[in-house]
Amino acid sequence: MNETLFYVAAAPFEAACRVENALGQSPLSAAHPARRLHGHSFLAKVRAIGASSVEALRQQLAHSVAPLDYNDLNQFLPMPTDENLARWIRARLALPSVASVGVQSTLHQGADLDLADNAHIWRRFRFEAAHRLPNVAPGHQCGRMHGHGFEVILHANQNLQAQDMGVDFDRLAAVWQPLHDQLHHRCLNDIQGLDNPTSETLAAWLWERLKPELDALSWVSVYETVTAGCHYDGQYYRIWKDQRFESALTLNRADSSDSVRRLHGHSYLLRLHLTAPLDTVMGWTVDYGDVKAQFKPIYQQLDHHNLNDLTGLDEPDPASVARWIRTQAAAGLPQLDRIDLYETPGCGVVLSWGAHEPGLPV
Repeated sequence: MNETLFYVAAAPFEAACRVENALGQSPLSAAHPARRLHGHSFLAKVRAIGASSVEALRQQLAHSVAPLDYNDLNQFLPMPTDENLARWIRARLALPSVASVGVQSTLHQGADLDLADNAHIWRRFRFEAAHRLPNVAPGHQCGRMHGHGFEVILHANQNLQAQDMGVDFDRLAAVWQPLHDQLHHRCLNDIQGLDNPTSETLAAWLWERLKPELDALSWVSVYETVTAGCHYDGQYYRIWKDQRFESALTLNRADSSDSVRRLHGHSYLLRLHLTAPLDTVMGWTVDYGDVKAQFKPIYQQLDHHNLNDLTGLDEPDPASVARWIRTQAAAGLPQLDRIDLYETPGCGVVLSWGAHEPGLPV
C-alpha cells in the first residue's frame, strides 16, 4: 500500500475566552462555566503534506498563533470554541499542504479539523484497576495479578459544516461516567465480559456499551500504560507501542546558515502502530512485549548513537529516519503500518501505510 508522510508541529499559547458571542448567545447551556471569562493553556497542532521541514512548519504555526498569546480570544473570534479556533488558525496558516489543524484546550480534550470541516473531537478519562491475563504462558508477567492507571480516550467524528462546535466535551463525560463507576477501583477480571481483560478486549467492551449512547463515537483508545495501548473502531484493532531514544545527528543538506548543520541531538519519541486480527484465545492482536523484543535490535542501533552513522541512511532528517525504521522493521514486525517520530514534543513526522487506521490524530 502507498505510504503517506505527514509533517506535524505544535505550538502553545495562553489565552482567555468566553464561549459566547457579543449577544450572549452560545452553543452551551446557560449555566455552563465555559460561558464565564476563563483561561487555558492551549496547544495548536498542524499536519501537512510536503512541508519543507518540521522546523519550518513549527515556525509557521507559532507565527500564526502569536496574536492569540496572552490575549482575549473573543476579540478575534465571535465564538471561541476549539473548533472555531482551529478554523481561525487554519485560515492564518494558508498553506495548501495542510491536512488538519487541531486545538487542544486542556491536557485531556481537543478538536481537529480537516479542510472539509470534518471534525475529530476527543476527551481523555482515567480509572484505576487491577487485572491479570489468564491465558498467557507460565511465567509471563501479565499472568500475575497487577494493576494500572488505565486511560481511555473517546473520539467522535462529525462534519460540522460551519457549526460552532461538535459534540460537547461534557456529553463525552456524561456517557463515560457510568462505565467509570463500573471499572474504577475494581478487578477487571470480576466484571462480566472482561474475564480476559487485555487492552483489545477492554476497548471492544467499552465500544459495545458506548456506541448505542453516542452515535458519533468513532473509536475508543485504551492506554494500558503510558507507552502502550489499543484503538478500536467497532471493526479493527490497532495497537501501539512507544519507544524513546537519545541520538546525535548533523543535517548536512540544510542551508549553510542553519544551525542544524552543527552536531546536535534530540530525545526522540517513536510510536509504532500495528494492525492485526484478534487472537480470540489470547485476547490480543500482538503482545506488547513481543513488539518491544522484535524492535530491540533496531532500537540498539538508534539509542545513544550518531544517526549519521546508520548504514543505509543518507540524511537523518525525521522523514528519512522513519522510512529507515520501516525498512528495518518490516521482517520482524509485519503488522507495522504506521510510524510516528517526534524529535521535539509535538513536532515530527507521521509515516502511514495502513488500510484501516481509525484516524490520524491521536
